[in-house]
Amino acid sequence: MRPDMGSLMKQAQRMQAELARVQEEIANERIEVSVGGGAVKAVMTGALVLESLDIDPGAMDPDDVGMLEDLVVAAVNEALRQAQEAAAKRMEAVTGGLKIPGLR
Repeated sequence: MRPDMGSLMKQAQRMQAELARVQEEIANERIEVSVGGGAVKAVMTGALVLESLDIDPGAMDPDDVGMLEDLVVAAVNEALRQAQEAAAKRMEAVTGGLKIPGLR
């Protein structure tokens, strides 16, 4: 039995529309991460853009700049990791785990 090409095309178009909708939702999501007991907070979008970085003035010790630098790196990396993980889960829900080139 041959698959109905019209039906397959409609199904592909629906999936494409759903993927576009989910990608837009992902891009609009915000991931907020706090490290060092709230000393550094990073907010990243689902599009993997660092939106803001807040540093508690109490975390700024001129004698230990390295610690602050490490906290900033940790906050940004964790926000990036969480944003990528959230995007992957959302896309997997749409694609059913099917790996589609060019999609996260």
